[in-house]
Amino acid sequence: MQATAVRGNRLTAAHKPNHILRLNRVLILLLGLMVFLPQFNPGRISMKINENASLFTTAISYDTLTNSLGRPLRMEWVLPQHFHMLMAGAAVILAGVVLCAIGGCMSLGNNRMKRVGIVMPTVGSVLMAGGLVVINHVYNIFINLEKADKIEPNFPNGIYIFAVVAALIFITSIIVWLRLPKQVEEKMEMEEKYRLFLMMLPVLLLAFVFCYLPIYGWRFAFFDYKIGDALTADKFVGLKWFTYLFENAATRNDLVRVLRNTLIMSGLGIITSWFPIAFAVLLAEVRSTKFQRIVQTLTTIPNFISWVLVYAIAFAIFSTDGFINSFLRNVMQITGANTDYLANPDGTWIKMLLWGTWKGLGWSAIVYIAGIAGIDQQLYEAAKVDGANRYQCIWHITIPGLVPTYCVMLLMSIAGILSNGMDQYLVFENALNKDVIEVLDLYVYNIGIKQGLIPISTVVGVFKSLIGVTLLFGANGISKAIRGESII
Repeated sequence: MQATAVRGNRLTAAHKPNHILRLNRVLILLLGLMVFLPQFNPGRISMKINENASLFTTAISYDTLTNSLGRPLRMEWVLPQHFHMLMAGAAVILAGVVLCAIGGCMSLGNNRMKRVGIVMPTVGSVLMAGGLVVINHVYNIFINLEKADKIEPNFPNGIYIFAVVAALIFITSIIVWLRLPKQVEEKMEMEEKYRLFLMMLPVLLLAFVFCYLPIYGWRFAFFDYKIGDALTADKFVGLKWFTYLFENAATRNDLVRVLRNTLIMSGLGIITSWFPIAFAVLLAEVRSTKFQRIVQTLTTIPNFISWVLVYAIAFAIFSTDGFINSFLRNVMQITGANTDYLANPDGTWIKMLLWGTWKGLGWSAIVYIAGIAGIDQQLYEAAKVDGANRYQCIWHITIPGLVPTYCVMLLMSIAGILSNGMDQYLVFENALNKDVIEVLDLYVYNIGIKQGLIPISTVVGVFKSLIGVTLLFGANGISKAIRGESII
């Protein structure tokens, strides 16, 4: 007890307010953000380099750096090794950022961990300085090339910004190291709340990069943008594309059509959302554990098959020369059996529902199977003592035990009613069924990527996100009013 109390006091003492250490952490966090923001990219040393390339992209993608420099490279006005040096400099900066991030995480521990961890940002800031020197060297090469005007050298402000941040991190790290007590604990320790936070940190970062950082692309909705152009002030059009979306008759009709398809397919999915519960209950009632595992494995595997392979299977079965037509012609002797069931637009919504159910039923049932396993077995024993049969146990114990989980999944389905994916509909789409299979996500892809109408597709995406958030909070409010429980 006494040893535990002493250790707890040491951990608490290690976390006394230290403004310099806090500033060091804030600088490291700012540094991590700047890595993914194109405005701070110190590697854009040529106006020909994509303005949307971040430092991270500069370090890993040679094609992004050179896709607008094809002719200078072919004419050897600039050499590939120059860009290799640029990528190496950016990679060194990234390595420095990673070391700073590791040191920032270790600074949450006790004094011994702090003392070891503070070395990381010190070394990382030196590495960043070295990377900036390499990039500056490549820039000097560019401005001294014979055909420098063809490359349009540009000294980015990101070099100054990264240099200042690296210098501040170095200085604050040295100050923190000097202020740390020389007598430290025997081993490195960290409070449980900080350990749990660091365990969740990769998930939070991935969610930020893939879910929140793309919101930055909403700015395309306010510019008259074409692929490859720069977002300049003279191309700012305000809410032009928002009004165009509803004023243009053709676009308005397309929106009505794709919203109809989207709502019907999502509605069918919500109506049949009880299928995984029924499957999980039936599977749980099977007495043979071995049979349960076999069935669960066979029904879960389709979830990991890509929609391209699913379409290949469908094509082999339902196309003009597929298995069904071949069986009818060769076995049943029906000479006119040449129907292309995939191209036929009749019943497309039901077909998509059946394919989606076949692919995702086993995977969707996993959460309910886990819920059934978590139900107290004493409830079943008490019910059997009172004379309940298997069906009564299912109806009065199993189903009520799964209702809270089902309500959460239902709320998420309602919030995502406009986001029913694109892959499935993209592979099954053809000229005959396009009017009934094109959903909102596929429509955004078609007008944005295929037709190059980036502003309009961005506007549609903005409206879809806002409506989804509104539906989520609305469904959550209804759930709280009816059931007294909410998920937010």
